[in-house]
Amino acid sequence: MIMTVLNDREIEGRIRKGQLITGEYDIKLVTPNGYDVRADMIRVADIEKKDGADIPPKTHFFVSTMETMALPADITAQIWIRSSYARKGILGSFGFIDAGFRGQLTLSFYNSSGDQLHISRGERVAQVVFLAMSSPAERDYSSRSGNYQNSSGIKLS
Repeated sequence: MIMTVLNDREIEGRIRKGQLITGEYDIKLVTPNGYDVRADMIRVADIEKKDGADIPPKTHFFVSTMETMALPADITAQIWIRSSYARKGILGSFGFIDAGFRGQLTLSFYNSSGDQLHISRGERVAQVVFLAMSSPAERDYSSRSGNYQNSSGIKLS
């Protein structure tokens, strides 16, 4: 079984076909092997903000993406923290995006540094790397758990 990473040409082509990312996307955020997602809503200590937020040191926070994912049954994706955040002491805990998932992402971060961090709406916070599966899923995300299917904003369990 082989999975391959989609390159920039494949990503741009699929986006233009209404796959991978829909809604508020910017083709300039395609990277050689992924796409940089941007902050939309930010939740710190049960307060959600849409215009950016200050993140105190040693604080857990959540960010929803401006982009809406639209993965077909033959594509899954991984989420990676941007290295510029990691260098500031920001940690991210992310999972795979399942084949067939549709919706905005909720990303979990922790400011492990001793410094306050400001995140603005539209700031690039993570990179999504798309992986082509060897064949389409027999039952994609929507027909399995689908707990977060068509989610928008910050969705916690």
